[in-house]
Amino acid sequence: MIQLPQIYKIKISIEGIEPLIWRETEVPADLFLHDFHKVIQTVMGWDNIHLHLFLKNSKTLGLADDETEQSKNFLDYTSVRLNDILKKSGDSIIYIYDLGDNWRHNIVLNKIIDKPEKIYYPICTDGARNCPPEDCGGAHGYMEMLSILNSPGHPDQQNILEWLEEEWDPEEFNSNIINELLLEDDFGCMPIIE
Repeated sequence: MIQLPQIYKIKISIEGIEPLIWRETEVPADLFLHDFHKVIQTVMGWDNIHLHLFLKNSKTLGLADDETEQSKNFLDYTSVRLNDILKKSGDSIIYIYDLGDNWRHNIVLNKIIDKPEKIYYPICTDGARNCPPEDCGGAHGYMEMLSILNSPGHPDQQNILEWLEEEWDPEEFNSNIINELLLEDDFGCMPIIE
């Protein structure tokens, strides 16, 4: 009999934004961190165009290069699985996307499911609000952008609307679209643009 892996029910939320932008997702516990990065990109709605890393206690986990390999606190995450760093309910890590804008995501293991349903994982089970636009200046820039958009007659409002290029609703969230993307290669995550 084939033993299905444990499933982790995880909550991902972006720090520094009110009201909270968050997702709840269920992923195999033995998922490699580099694949978990792809899941985060898809469930949150990012475009995978910036560098990223994970922080756990005093360790930094990410893709190794000549500079990071020399740090004793750095670990190449391509051989690290989620259940190597999250072991029990309540355990957490930080995921940082776009080291310039510094989008900090708090990732908390809420529940370990020992007998998963026979469905495709990962899956996004819940969430709230749309992902911020790329390159909007981090949490502070995003909150300022929302303030301007919600201020009729503000002199910068038209510039922001043109910069967004399309109709963008900060309250939009659709788990059905996310789950369709998660079925694709690389969990629907766009390949990193170099």
